[in-house]
Amino acid sequence: MNSTTKWFAMNIILLNFLPILPSSTSIDIGSIKPNQPMRDGDVLLSSTKIFALGFFNLANSRNWYVGVWYNKIPNQTVVWVANRDNPIIPVTDNSASGVGLLAVHGNGGLVIYGKDQNTPLWSAKVSVSSPNNSMTAKLLDTGNLVLLEDNGFSQRVLWQGFDHPTNTMLPFMKLGLDRRSKLNRFLTSWKSQDDPGIGNCSFRIDPSGFPQLVLYKGQAPRWRAGSWTGEEWSGVPK
Repeated sequence: MNSTTKWFAMNIILLNFLPILPSSTSIDIGSIKPNQPMRDGDVLLSSTKIFALGFFNLANSRNWYVGVWYNKIPNQTVVWVANRDNPIIPVTDNSASGVGLLAVHGNGGLVIYGKDQNTPLWSAKVSVSSPNNSMTAKLLDTGNLVLLEDNGFSQRVLWQGFDHPTNTMLPFMKLGLDRRSKLNRFLTSWKSQDDPGIGNCSFRIDPSGFPQLVLYKGQAPRWRAGSWTGEEWSGVPK
C-alpha cells in the first residue's frame, strides 16, 4: 500500500466523524463586516461557491449553530462548527430568526450572539491595538473562515477557523502542535448526530518522542498511525 492509498484510507476513517444534515437555502451576503452582521437566513459563500457558512439546526434539536458546509451537496454536510458547545437556544419555537447574529466588532472580535446581544455565546477572541472598521470575515474556497485586517495595502489574517478544527479534516488543514504559538490542532467527534458539541473521540498528533497520529476514545488510544517516515506512516501495515 503506497502513501497516497494509506492517506486515503485514513480519510475514510475521518468520515465517521462527519454527519449529513438536511439541505437548506439562504441569501448570500458576500462578507461580514462591522456594519454588516450575519443573521439567520443569510449565508456566506466562498468565491466559487464550493463552501457555505450560515446558521443551521438539527432534526431532533431546538438548538442553532453557525457552521460551514459543502454548498453544492444536496444533503447539507457540515464540516466545521463555531459555537458547537454554546448553541443559540430559541425562546419559544424551533426558529432562530431574529435571534442569531454573527458579527465583526471594530476591535477585531468575531462573535456570535443569541437573544442577549450584550453577552456573546462564542467569540474568536481576537483584538487589535487600534480598533477600526477594516475587519472583514470571509469564507475561502478551502472551507476556511478567516478574519482579515485590511490596512489599505495588504490584508493580514487575524484568526482562521482552520486553527480550530472540529470533526472534519479538509485539504490544507493542519493537525498538530505549533510549538511557537502553543496552538494544538486536532479533531474531535460530535456528541451525537443531533449535537455537534465536543464528543468522546479525538484524532490528534502525539508530540512525545517521534510524533505520531493517534485516535483516542476518551484518554485511551484506540489506533495509531505511527510516525511519518517521509514515505509512509510507520504504524500502518503494508
